Amino acid sequence: MFEDLSSKIESAVQSLKGQSRITDVNIAETVREIRRALLDADVNLEVARQFTNDIKENVMGSDVLTSVNPGQQFTKIVYDEMVKILGEERTDLAVAHTPPTVILIAGLQGSGKTTFAAKLARYLKKENNRNPILAAADVYRPAAIEQLKTLAGDIDVPVYSIEQKDPVRVAREAVAMAKSLALDTVVIDTAGRLHVDEKMMDEVAEIKKAVNPHEILFVVDAMTGQDAVNTAKAFNETINFDGVVLTKMDGDTRGGAALSIRSVVEKPIKFMSTGEKLDALSPFYPDRLAQRILGMGDVVSLVEKAQKEFDEKQAQDLQKKIRSDKFDLEDFYEQIQKIKKMGDITDLVGMIPGADKAVKDADLGEDTFTPIEAIINSMTPEERQNPDILNGSRRRRIAKGSGTTVREINELIKQFTQMKKMMKTMSKMGKMGRAMEGLKNLPFGR
Repeated sequence: MFEDLSSKIESAVQSLKGQSRITDVNIAETVREIRRALLDADVNLEVARQFTNDIKENVMGSDVLTSVNPGQQFTKIVYDEMVKILGEERTDLAVAHTPPTVILIAGLQGSGKTTFAAKLARYLKKENNRNPILAAADVYRPAAIEQLKTLAGDIDVPVYSIEQKDPVRVAREAVAMAKSLALDTVVIDTAGRLHVDEKMMDEVAEIKKAVNPHEILFVVDAMTGQDAVNTAKAFNETINFDGVVLTKMDGDTRGGAALSIRSVVEKPIKFMSTGEKLDALSPFYPDRLAQRILGMGDVVSLVEKAQKEFDEKQAQDLQKKIRSDKFDLEDFYEQIQKIKKMGDITDLVGMIPGADKAVKDADLGEDTFTPIEAIINSMTPEERQNPDILNGSRRRRIAKGSGTTVREINELIKQFTQMKKMMKTMSKMGKMGRAMEGLKNLPFGR
């Protein structure tokens, strides 16, 4: 996600890291490079100009801090400005005082509306303990209703549909059904077109008038860049939506839509989708995305995901093992199983500071851990608990049993040893973290 933009901004800031102080000359050059990076990322011209002008103004007006180098100070300012254009704070969905809450989904065909509708229903059910119903108001696209029913079946959520091509009636009757069944949320999937047209806008406006939704979400394909922003502007002028949903974020290496859309339409981004799976939906936090764009990862989201798989006692036991240097390959295998339940591995890696660069060219997918699991499963309990006893003959036996090579086993043991050292260091960060609270000038000290 945002790989190109991240590397270009990092390259621009890199020139400051070796400087002893901030000057007009080195700031002008760095800001120029950042503006070029933003435009290459298909960020709106006005947004890019305002963003870099604000950075320059803040840098020149800031006090020189002796505790950090110019590169760190500049990165903090870039981070603050990026959070600002992304919306500053998380904006939640509206909730009706008297159920059901009605959520209307709009957007172009191909933006991922139907999949998002199901993802949102799953999210509301699992994370907010809501009881949703999906309304199949996309009555024109072939198989749209069947697609929605299939997705809804996977998450055990009811779908309301009719044979007639009357989306307004579908929406109205779905709301009535929700009331009769005491369901508290209606998610309405509407039809899209390949481009903005009057007929589509009129239809969405009619549905809005018929059911008076509490929340209207505009779904947009993040990979379409400026086209996404222009479409959002057109929709907003017609139906005045409440929030934006960015889909296909996992395929967006540029970031133009995410960085432009909030400023142009002045509506918050509420969710972002990072894959096809129904659990690949995340609430949008401006500060967390800014951290990821600037290569700082997103540790908070990673911890939130981890907390759903680890209970407190397991975490404490694991920490004790790490601190006492007793973390072994059996523990490692157990953690892999939990990580696999946390979501898409590529997205998880992007949340770890610096990890996305370390595995930049790696092919990360569902089978990423398969060779590792095969190697560990081919070891004896003694070998898993004490990898130091793995001599040449043992490694050849394990390679044969796991269908891998001795070289792969050597690499795994090397990486495992390095990881143990890093984890032991990080486990002591609790004391260090308190000492770092005073570093308010750095993003992670906020």
